[in-house]
Amino acid sequence: MVDERRMVDLFQALVRYDSESFQEKRIGQEVTKRLENLGLEILTEGATRKEYLERHPDSHPNIFARLQGTTPGEPVLFSAHLDTVSPGKNKQIVISDDGVIHSGGDTVLGADDISGMVSIIEALTVIREEKLDHPDIELLITAAEEPFCEGSRYFRFEQIKARAAYVLDLTGPVGTAADQAPSIVSFEAEILGKAAHAGFAPEEGINALTALVRSLSRIQTGRIDENTTVNIGTIAGGRSNNIVPDHVRVTGEVRSLVPGEALQRTEEILKQFVLFAEEAGGEALCSHIEHIRPYGPKENSLALERFRAACEKEAVPMKVIRTMGGSEANRLNEAGIPSIVIACGMENVHSCAESCRISELVRSAQLSLRLMTLERAGER
Repeated sequence: MVDERRMVDLFQALVRYDSESFQEKRIGQEVTKRLENLGLEILTEGATRKEYLERHPDSHPNIFARLQGTTPGEPVLFSAHLDTVSPGKNKQIVISDDGVIHSGGDTVLGADDISGMVSIIEALTVIREEKLDHPDIELLITAAEEPFCEGSRYFRFEQIKARAAYVLDLTGPVGTAADQAPSIVSFEAEILGKAAHAGFAPEEGINALTALVRSLSRIQTGRIDENTTVNIGTIAGGRSNNIVPDHVRVTGEVRSLVPGEALQRTEEILKQFVLFAEEAGGEALCSHIEHIRPYGPKENSLALERFRAACEKEAVPMKVIRTMGGSEANRLNEAGIPSIVIACGMENVHSCAESCRISELVRSAQLSLRLMTLERAGER
């Protein structure tokens, strides 16, 4: 029942919008209009706290919508996001002979997360056209997801009635689901020393960069273990080759599937910056923020049981994985709404080689349609 040509047309239409994070107003308006035309009740008004919209006037409110059910059953929620990473302006679309959608090569394609939105909208279109029975269906299409789910941080999750949620925002074959994802903590340290002429009086200076290097020698980076990663992302500082550097700034992140581990390891990292800055006679100003919190497998998960039933109905091989990436599933699970993130046809995301295979996009819509029309979790 899914219409491939209609899906490709919608994909192309949404790609034309420039929608980098915090600049999603126009694509948000387009998606809202399409949902209204499908008869959904748009509950976006008040779904995003005003301080976010005041700070980001070119963004769009989180789109919250509901389609009233025609049959008893557990309400179910579907989520995707409006924004893309950069470079995402003036995107072009190329469809190769093998049925793969690419960008022009100098921008991302935006399949992350246009493929998720297209899958959801197509499934809803089929439901309306074929008058298929379904339980209450809720949608949450968020803004500014890419910068650590910033937009949904301002969403009022108590509005959601669903007790099972699907976030269409994962790479891999359709049928793949992630039921475990990490916390993500960003940190920053500014090491302050003392400037001096590097040739005439280096002993009068306090070298902030030397203190940083000594700190880094004590910090393990990369894959720490199967659950945790640490990365030093940027380093900047210094004034000139002939001046002892009195200031250097370092930023990084820690990810962990283990609750509390990312915060604990971050605190240990920041202690190293403080220790070696003070040993050199300077100081370190440190800060950190936990953007999202982890979630893990849950016994008798309604979301996973419904997903298993839908995959069986569609004869789609099911694979459950854990991911080291964040998504709106982190926010939903934290809010007490059991959620998994599922694959929707996108590949090589966050790069100019991003692509989407049309056949996988169609399978994503078909599986979404099945998830929307299951009468109960145990249906076979």
